[in-house]
Amino acid sequence: MRNRKQLEEFEKQTLVPYAATNIDSQGRQHSEDEHPYRTAFQRDRDRIIHSSAFRRLEYKTQVFINHEGDYYRTRLTHTMEVSQIARTCARALGVNEDLADAISLSHDLGHTPFGHSGQDAMEELMKEHGGFEHNKQSFRIVTLLENPYPDFRGLNLTYEVLEGICKHATEYDLPDKSLFVKDGYPSIEAQIANYADEIAYNNHDIDDGLKSGLIKREDLKEVALWQENYERIKKDHDNMSPTQKRRFTVKSTINQLVTDLIMNTSEKIEALNIDHIDTVREKGKNLVSFSGKTKALNTELKRFLNERLYRHDKVLRMQDDSKKVIQDLFQAYSNNTNLIPPVFKSFYGKAEPIERVICDYIAGMTDRFALGERDKIV
Repeated sequence: MRNRKQLEEFEKQTLVPYAATNIDSQGRQHSEDEHPYRTAFQRDRDRIIHSSAFRRLEYKTQVFINHEGDYYRTRLTHTMEVSQIARTCARALGVNEDLADAISLSHDLGHTPFGHSGQDAMEELMKEHGGFEHNKQSFRIVTLLENPYPDFRGLNLTYEVLEGICKHATEYDLPDKSLFVKDGYPSIEAQIANYADEIAYNNHDIDDGLKSGLIKREDLKEVALWQENYERIKKDHDNMSPTQKRRFTVKSTINQLVTDLIMNTSEKIEALNIDHIDTVREKGKNLVSFSGKTKALNTELKRFLNERLYRHDKVLRMQDDSKKVIQDLFQAYSNNTNLIPPVFKSFYGKAEPIERVICDYIAGMTDRFALGERDKIV
């Protein structure tokens, strides 16, 4: 049996010099005994998977409201797909797969019900009360709202995972400076998780959009990344069904993007002479990135999704309906805080504004729970 110390030593021997390692971790906010046969990053991953917030992702929207159909992505299936892509990239680049995995699995914990429309509604409602942003909410969940341990609140994750959650946003905003004494760019593992998220949602939103009929295959002729892969697959496998061609094209576009990301990142690492994690923090702006050509192709794909899927009249109607649910719930709880379960309110001290308590309660809801609550109390 391999114990933790052996696993840590194996990391040092096999990972590249600029990878984040468990031995050199900045540790946890609250001191804990180490596990006998799991590393710190592996424990972080497991704590995230066993959290209440992670389980609720199963019934939270990606693009289509959860009850719209059983085959569309949810936050949970999207998160699993991000994790798979991140692990592939981390393994190929020789960096810490467990860390990239833990960051990926936690990156969407802070999303409200109803996807980005729910977040937009919550941002507006909380504008005068400290604001709302899902990366910061993810951080709040793992450092405060999850409460499975007797000696501290939160999951007590390592510095490196918390940094990856906070720096998941493009601007790398850190909500709690007291926990982050280091400046500079995030680890390669955190940057990988960020790109894995983008690769996953772009391509799987195309898949769900086609499946729903909101976009047509003919519409995608103007998207070079999709069309080039589709034409090659049609030529090589013309006996495939339309469903198989769609799914295989999604697979091929993901593979193309992941391959380019790995190759371009490897070249940048060599060109910048990255030889230590401190060098990553010093020189690592956009260290993990696509080549110029692939970046342009991916931008074209994102523009298509924004114009043809996210702004589709059916999606916009769903979004308007979803925002109204969030607004109705927030107003109802503001008018009568007794509607919030006492066990939830008892978690907070007197210093916490009631608006933040309401925000936390609604943000933690699944789509179907939020709809059910609105029907009961509004």
